[in-house]
Amino acid sequence: MPVLVSAVLALAASTACSAPGSTSSSGGDTNGPLKIAVVNAQSGQLSSLGQWEWKGAKLAADEWNARGGINGRQIELGLFDDQGDPTVGTNLARKISSEGFVAMIGTAESAVTVAMIPILQQSKIPNITSGQSPAIAAAKSPFAFYNGPTSDTYDETLAQYLVDRKGAKNIALISNNGSYGKGEKEAFTKALADRGITPVDDQVVTTDQKDFSAALTAVRQKAPDALFVGAEEVAAGLIVKQARELGITATIAGAAPMGTPVYLETAGAANAEGTVVSSPYLSNETDDASRAFAKAYQGAHGEEAELHGAKAYDGANIVFTASMNSDGATGQALADAIRATKHDGLLGNFEFDESGVGIHTTSIGVITAGRLVAESAG
Repeated sequence: MPVLVSAVLALAASTACSAPGSTSSSGGDTNGPLKIAVVNAQSGQLSSLGQWEWKGAKLAADEWNARGGINGRQIELGLFDDQGDPTVGTNLARKISSEGFVAMIGTAESAVTVAMIPILQQSKIPNITSGQSPAIAAAKSPFAFYNGPTSDTYDETLAQYLVDRKGAKNIALISNNGSYGKGEKEAFTKALADRGITPVDDQVVTTDQKDFSAALTAVRQKAPDALFVGAEEVAAGLIVKQARELGITATIAGAAPMGTPVYLETAGAANAEGTVVSSPYLSNETDDASRAFAKAYQGAHGEEAELHGAKAYDGANIVFTASMNSDGATGQALADAIRATKHDGLLGNFEFDESGVGIHTTSIGVITAGRLVAESAG
């Protein structure tokens, strides 16, 4: 059975958020709390993503509830652990549907999101996900939305920087065979092809792999200028650590996972130094909004904010705003309200298209002295 994280649920209960399955309210109750599901890995290798996402969504809900909720109704978050497993995700989608949740925030894992989409669509439950695989948009569900860019945007920005600006031509790829890795490989390969570049090597590894020496030895023989890594935080960190140990000196490049503390810790600061990252949220010091968010996040959770918390915070605020604007609507009406919502968020100005994408730009940062720093335009 899917499991819930008791410590997090205890925290939720202390702030008027009850556990999933509570019978205190239902989605059809127009006077009781609005039940919103938060689904993300709370256990396993991807648990750091899920915990960041939960904290971002919870901060948004707490702020709304402190102001009186949505049209006088409190927001009741239910936290579910998908364990990073698509099968668990599909079971949770059925559970969410049966327990009166009107919308879902999550997951950060594209493969889990894709697996959940058919059930959520059938149940008419809008979902705003932190996954970035184009496969989510390809499902063509009117109930599926992204709270950040797709891999196409991340990797076009990366190619512009590496190729157009820095002149890299000998570029190798290593990606995993999961939904995230496949999306990254396809998007970056297309961005290179648009520039007349074919990768000098293209290695594919498995999602549960820990030893990448064989693939990296093949990469080393091609002596690339840059090595693109399409894998989640822990795997990306291990790949880079082992690449440096094998003497690969190429510029390391990738998307959002490589801008996180987990990547930096896993790779080691010396090995991660100089990593080029495409991200819509580079820093907690970007502007007044990011500084205010980071201060509130630190105060609520006792730790530094990062991209995934910011994405979930934006996503939650979009769902709550749409619910307010639609007077607590559910189903198709709520999905339509989300699509109509224009939100000036931490990641940028959200304006959703028919594919459910609301953000279409990222920026380039470079890990410098252990921190992700915005690259200058010069």
